[in-house]
Amino acid sequence: MSRDREPPINLLWYHLFKWSVVSPVLHLYFRGRIYGAERVPMTGKLIVVANHASDFDPPLLSAAVRRPVSYMAKEELFRVPVLRQAIQLYGAYPVKRGSADRSAIREALKQLAQGWAVGIFLQGTRTADGRIPDPKIGAALIAAKAQATLLPVSLWGTHRILKKGSALPRPVPLTIRIGDPIPPPASTDRQELESITAQCTETIHQLHDLGR
Repeated sequence: MSRDREPPINLLWYHLFKWSVVSPVLHLYFRGRIYGAERVPMTGKLIVVANHASDFDPPLLSAAVRRPVSYMAKEELFRVPVLRQAIQLYGAYPVKRGSADRSAIREALKQLAQGWAVGIFLQGTRTADGRIPDPKIGAALIAAKAQATLLPVSLWGTHRILKKGSALPRPVPLTIRIGDPIPPPASTDRQELESITAQCTETIHQLHDLGR
């Protein structure tokens, strides 16, 4: 039977990292604004779908939606001692670079069954301006298989955090807007998956266009 809440050890690690690092950085350093947090379902299977422009996006998004969110991470990161254990505790799971990787889809379904929310960036990779020109249907497919609610979220301003050639994050203002939950597709029919993906993408773009 699926659980409505995350495993205790992961929940403990998440809150420790969130309140000691991520939340202060988001609210103080980046002067972060969060709109629509009350729309986040706090229990049940949930897939958070968003745009993606920065490596900072996953932890910032997790902090904004008020519940731990598990993400795909490059499999290379799981070969690094200590880092492997840390990101696993924080809910990360490996995916092969440049691959659809069915094992990653299975792992996402497993994370949902264990009570995690799962975060998926619709573009599949970062974009320079935070837009989603070529959304992938993977999130809709997983939502259909798990019958998980989709939650569209816009990350505005994260593309300016790191200036080209610089290793230090800039204190740019960030705004995170959370849209209304979207019911999962009723089937894995490709046309239906594409329709739900387009709906998620349009919602994220509308939220993104609101700016700061």
